[in-house]
Amino acid sequence: MALGRRSGLFALEKHFAFYGAYHSNKINIAIHVLFVWPIFFSALLILYFVPLPPLFNLQNLEFSMWENYVILVWNVGFLVALLYSVFYVSLDLKAGSLAALLCALCWIGSSFVASQLGLSLAWKVVLVVQIVCWTGQFIGHGVFEKRAPALLDNLIQAFVMGPFFVLLEVLQTLFGYEPYPGFNSTVKAKVEANINEWQESKQKLIS
Repeated sequence: MALGRRSGLFALEKHFAFYGAYHSNKINIAIHVLFVWPIFFSALLILYFVPLPPLFNLQNLEFSMWENYVILVWNVGFLVALLYSVFYVSLDLKAGSLAALLCALCWIGSSFVASQLGLSLAWKVVLVVQIVCWTGQFIGHGVFEKRAPALLDNLIQAFVMGPFFVLLEVLQTLFGYEPYPGFNSTVKAKVEANINEWQESKQKLIS
């Protein structure tokens, strides 16, 4: 087994190839790069107001930074950001660490925005951001990709892999990054095979 290769839940090749098969059009990819992380950010924003269950016994703990300009609360948003971060690091140490940093920054940033807006205004902001970002992504799939989003086939995998997928796409495009030698070529082959299989099945349904 080559260095960096994982299996099962941590099989990055499998996850990336699955998501990549639904995002092969460059314009659709660009749309997702633009909109996926704002979806994650706004989700953390509204989760700021959801306390952790008693099991964690942290719901009353909070601390302030920069003279009360940022209020960080141990809430469900923190737990989600932590779980995403741990999963991304387990997939690939380098890119995963960067993704974890972005998750942490999203949690801190969303905590600041939420503490300033309050629940009555925050949910409206979140609703607008979610509608705009999801609409943009569905347009990307319908107009440019011409394939239904990955979430219709695997909801959990699509939601979890989305932020990491667009980050890897940016790292690959700008710096030629790959988690380990041969990753990009292997994933490309799997993506092409998946797309060919999908096109063949679609053609059979038409005929």
